[in-house]
Amino acid sequence: MEAIHTNAVVSRQVAGFFEDYDILLSPTIGTLPAKIGELNANNPNISAVEWTEQIFTYAPFTNLFNATGQPSISLPLAESKSGLPIGLQMTGKFADELTLLQLGRQLEEAMPWKDRQPAVHVSEQPQPAV
Repeated sequence: MEAIHTNAVVSRQVAGFFEDYDILLSPTIGTLPAKIGELNANNPNISAVEWTEQIFTYAPFTNLFNATGQPSISLPLAESKSGLPIGLQMTGKFADELTLLQLGRQLEEAMPWKDRQPAVHVSEQPQPAV
């Protein structure tokens, strides 16, 4: 019951923040994307607490809005020096997904990302014969 109460209090505080702002911009994750296998939930060498700390360190910006129900959208608006996509997260007012979708559309029109690919991409791999 205490956790539910805490979530309700935090949700009201976040809703209060959005009375003055339409969108909050943040990174999607706290670092460049992890290598495959780096975030292993089945790693027997770390405890549940260590796993939780690892995930909250890797993605510190998404958890609050997952808990409070704020709508968010992550778009690949930046790129690392090596060509990895870097996501920017936009979070809006509760139940205002429309503003985020409109913003996402405008950003995609202004800086399209559908044809951007990193130096190594799955489409460059030989395809098996059918």
